Amino acid sequence: MMKLLPVPEILIGESSLEKTVSILDRLKAGKVLVVTDSGIVKAGIYDQLKTLLEAAGKTIVLFDRVQPDPEINLVREAVELAREAGVDAVIGLGGGSSLDTAKVAAALVTNPKDINAYIGVDLLEKDALPTIAIPTTAGTGSEVTHIAILSDDSEQLKKGIVSAKMIPRYAILDPKLTIGLPPYATAVTGMDALIHALESFTSIHANAYSEALGLRAIELISKNIRTAFSHGTDLKAREAMLFGSLLAGMAFANVGVAAAHAFAYPLGGMFHVPHGLSTSLMLIPVMAFNMTGNEGKYEMMAQSLTGRRDVTAQTALDEIERLVADLKLPRNLAGVNVPESALPIMALKVMDVTRLLGNNPRKVTQDDALAIYRFAYAR
Repeated sequence: MMKLLPVPEILIGESSLEKTVSILDRLKAGKVLVVTDSGIVKAGIYDQLKTLLEAAGKTIVLFDRVQPDPEINLVREAVELAREAGVDAVIGLGGGSSLDTAKVAAALVTNPKDINAYIGVDLLEKDALPTIAIPTTAGTGSEVTHIAILSDDSEQLKKGIVSAKMIPRYAILDPKLTIGLPPYATAVTGMDALIHALESFTSIHANAYSEALGLRAIELISKNIRTAFSHGTDLKAREAMLFGSLLAGMAFANVGVAAAHAFAYPLGGMFHVPHGLSTSLMLIPVMAFNMTGNEGKYEMMAQSLTGRRDVTAQTALDEIERLVADLKLPRNLAGVNVPESALPIMALKVMDVTRLLGNNPRKVTQDDALAIYRFAYAR
């Protein structure tokens, strides 16, 4: 049996941000929590939204202190602000960290316990407040997923709240909001989106729906990421990246991501390596491990990555290698100052990420984990 999660009402295209007010009117929302970060404020992107909302007479409650890989205690502050202000709706404006924080804030207005009570799968009891997700990066796909990832600094781990009750009600994808994204940020967020597509396609839970979405996402991202990276004002490339990220989010929301993301968690938790970069660093070692027994799917991914039919399973790895080089990203853990002495500890920690390892097409043992990290360290 195939079970598909609901998706938001999605608006894609230039100036689609302007539809925010009509959406809020439809929701009868007069007081709105806007969740974002200081970079979005400094870039003037928040001001665009603020101008629209204030002109329509909306009351804004602003939380602009989101940090990358948001820590639970910081997210708790956003939750408390939303509860105290009595907001009618929540808008997440920014990258995946802002969208995840917004989703949690919206969910915990209607679910009164502490955040820790909801970490896990399907623990929310009531639907979240209506949420509008407005991504300014093409990366996480959080605007269409039922997942929010938070950092627990005390345990040096990332933890997830997973529930269909916090899927955003609306998603607005306006490529104009992404044209100021620097090349490096374009690269790491774009790689994250690509890895969502790749891992959902090879997940043991993959189905016809997720596979179709995943292959189309791979095609869109691989065809446009280099242009978005080197010519950041190209709106067609930016819109294609947003659409590819969205499709990849829809795919993995239904079937999960796998070992590349699991192996990235200790990198983020222990050394604060940004999420998109940490998944990129782990992708080739994990793909090389997973290829055995999955050659047919790797050939299909290679076709979408290259647009060619004359490919082999190895072509998929070769194309990813070329892409990482073209985007000028580090290729090993040594290049981001992860000490070799930490590898055994990370190998222990990753084995606790059972929610993601359980989706992987090949079983990972403790010895496998250490070997994968060693490959990633010095390759």
